[in-house]
Amino acid sequence: MDLKTKRALLHLIYPNRCPICGSVIGAQDRFCTDCESRLTLYDDSFCPPEADSFTAVYVYNGSVKPAIKLLKNGICGNADYALGMALAEKLRKTDIISRCDMLVPVPMWKADIRKRRYNQSGLICRIISAELGIPVCVEAVSKVRPTAPQKLLDKQLRSINLTGAFIAVPELAAGKRIMMIDDICTTGSTISETASALRKAGAAEVHSASCCKTLPDKKK
Repeated sequence: MDLKTKRALLHLIYPNRCPICGSVIGAQDRFCTDCESRLTLYDDSFCPPEADSFTAVYVYNGSVKPAIKLLKNGICGNADYALGMALAEKLRKTDIISRCDMLVPVPMWKADIRKRRYNQSGLICRIISAELGIPVCVEAVSKVRPTAPQKLLDKQLRSINLTGAFIAVPELAAGKRIMMIDDICTTGSTISETASALRKAGAAEVHSASCCKTLPDKKK
């Protein structure tokens, strides 16, 4: 059963809701019209070190924050579909995604996955895979030790915090053109460290994409 048919059937029992305001929307809708009109599209130039490219859909701000919080709080709702479909649509417009061999979600520490019950980047990957027909390889890279929450650290400590936290599998990554997927990108440190691990495992190309990207703090 394809994704659209499954959603149409589920909608009859559990009506689809906007992941921002919670109002009932159509089975295939991402957000309600009002909430979507308030989202800010991301169009800045940015690429984390070690990545060949970076793509994002929305600027991370108060308008999209409720959808991201659903994912972070282990609720999910329609947030994975809404954000995943938006990112798939953005990637489809690039010439990069057509030459990628597989999607790889940015990994989480196993204890964090147990607590949340899922890796939100993995959920987003599955939506993109269903829409674009590119396989997902969860096992290509893993997080091998716990780290402090990135949002609690400054830029310098964020990089140190993640050093050596990810290991990729050469048998899965070598020679592959990979698109890494995350829900939100702040400084890009997580993407950089994950991309570095994939390159050490022999990946031919490592591209990156996230549903949301924070803008630089102008006060700094």
